[in-house]
Amino acid sequence: MNTFITMVTGLGILSVISGMLGLGVAFSAVPFLSLFLPDLVHQVQPLSLVLNGITALFAVFGFAQSGLIDWKKALTLAAITTVSAPIGSWIVHYIPVMMVWIIYLVSVFYLSFRLFKPIQERPGKENFNLALILAVPISILSGLLGIGPGFLLMPTLILVGFPAKKAAGINAFAVVPPSFSALLPHVGRAVWDISLTTVLLLAGAAGSYLGARLSSLFLPNQRLKQGFGALIVAMTVYKILTMLV
Repeated sequence: MNTFITMVTGLGILSVISGMLGLGVAFSAVPFLSLFLPDLVHQVQPLSLVLNGITALFAVFGFAQSGLIDWKKALTLAAITTVSAPIGSWIVHYIPVMMVWIIYLVSVFYLSFRLFKPIQERPGKENFNLALILAVPISILSGLLGIGPGFLLMPTLILVGFPAKKAAGINAFAVVPPSFSALLPHVGRAVWDISLTTVLLLAGAAGSYLGARLSSLFLPNQRLKQGFGALIVAMTVYKILTMLV
């Protein structure tokens, strides 16, 4: 019971912070859930993808209420990510788990670098076509890692000129469909605990909606971003060390 409560509480907190940053919860959920669930590919990744899709959907509601979603661009980007993400999810079944964790660790360090050293916004210089091109490899990588593409799409949208709040709104919508399309290659191989999954989904949905509403009112401060990045790095390094010992 203590483990159950810890998982639900931790996932809820991570969902609030992820919702505020417009990232989707899977990026932090993978190392967190791996502390309790032993099988990365058949337990953690499928659960994280479902959580990512649901939490991102509720984050969309929060951003939409504030009018921060460019629906035309969000729909176009979602179409690209939805088609590309399952490729990575298929590949992950044929490579060593340790290799997946190493790739994940590199991605974590990249995200942390971006959180510690944010990309400068360039209002009025949006290059959406470049974002669409970059979305393909980003989505394949996210499918491989079982996390949804939001962790790289968000900084990419800012890099090509979108303001942070608008980028968060577009990103939140664009990661919902690929979270579920990336789940397809896991069908028939995933191992589910229905009770745990249900409660985690409820906690994640509530947390992400709250985070999105908070982010709509004010941008997360730099210390929150840095602390979140450091936490993900610490969880990932700890998980890899436990596998090596």
